[in-house]
Amino acid sequence: MAFFLCRLVAPRATFPGDMTPREGEAMRAHVAHWHGALGRTVLAFGPVLDPAGAWGLGLLAVADAAEAQAFTQADPVVAAGLGFRYEIHPMPQLSLAPAAAIPSVPAH
Repeated sequence: MAFFLCRLVAPRATFPGDMTPREGEAMRAHVAHWHGALGRTVLAFGPVLDPAGAWGLGLLAVADAAEAQAFTQADPVVAAGLGFRYEIHPMPQLSLAPAAAIPSVPAH
């Protein structure tokens, strides 16, 4: 098992504040793609509101870098050709809290 931090980079620093309808549709499909693998390949995912520009964070548990690459390339927001791209970073170690220790957070 290998772990990867996947950083989804938007096509511009002003995203999502100026998201187009086409981008919104692709983002909904993106969330469904990641949510559909939650608890299997996907350990966690969500937006990061960085003052320099929002980006998406995903944590994957997969066999190898090729599988992480395949999962991110299959993401509908990347496949739509709208300028989104992933930076994939290997994590040599990942510690996870037991589910019972994680406080409840509202669903999005």
